[in-house]
Amino acid sequence: MTHRLDEIDKRIVHALMDDARNTSAPMIAEDLHVSPGTVRNRIDRLEEEGVIQGYTATVNFERADGRLTSLYMCTVPAAERERLALAAQAIPGVINVRVLMAGRRDLQVVAVGETTEDLRGIARSLSELDIQIEDEELVQTEIRSPYKPFSPENSVQSPGATELLTLPDGTNVVEVVVSPGSDVVGRSLNEDRQDGVLDPEAVVVSIERDGEILRPTDGTVLQADDVVTLLPREMDERDVLNAFDGRE
Repeated sequence: MTHRLDEIDKRIVHALMDDARNTSAPMIAEDLHVSPGTVRNRIDRLEEEGVIQGYTATVNFERADGRLTSLYMCTVPAAERERLALAAQAIPGVINVRVLMAGRRDLQVVAVGETTEDLRGIARSLSELDIQIEDEELVQTEIRSPYKPFSPENSVQSPGATELLTLPDGTNVVEVVVSPGSDVVGRSLNEDRQDGVLDPEAVVVSIERDGEILRPTDGTVLQADDVVTLLPREMDERDVLNAFDGRE
């Protein structure tokens, strides 16, 4: 099962990949113009869906008493990949196991030892599991970076629109963040329709506010930083943005 990410989700993931230790929900919220509660709720949801699987420290083992890091490129039977990956992970010194969808070298094992003898012992333990080691190399440097397509610089959406989606039946769905300078702030949906700010046929599906999902009624009053999901119907996308993000 996959979990569809909107623009807010992508930006959150990018920020956490960039520096999870020094990045807080309020900091991300400020950049996205949403509330910290919304960011915390999104992070919880991404963790529950298995998109964010954990937060780990990147360690330079060479500086940690001169320890050695080795990459073992292995081949295992396709039907045994998952079982053998778990077995390899249990070997003392192994810090990472990656399963690949490949015919050969479909298992990559990263391990750390104080000496080359430690690494040879790990290699023997892998072989005892009937894991065939194809190649072994010492790791000199590992460089990590966030996923660039999730960065704000690569967003193809306008700053106010977090998602523009067309359903299979042709229905357009817009998700937009309410700007503090928007005319809709402090007004009910019914008032916005009566004054022509919002098309009478447009359907507001949900409002995400401080981490909670609200089911709106005509009397619901919009607030700054609300994340509004709506079906614009006959309303032009540009008019939607004009209404919610305070554009002229």
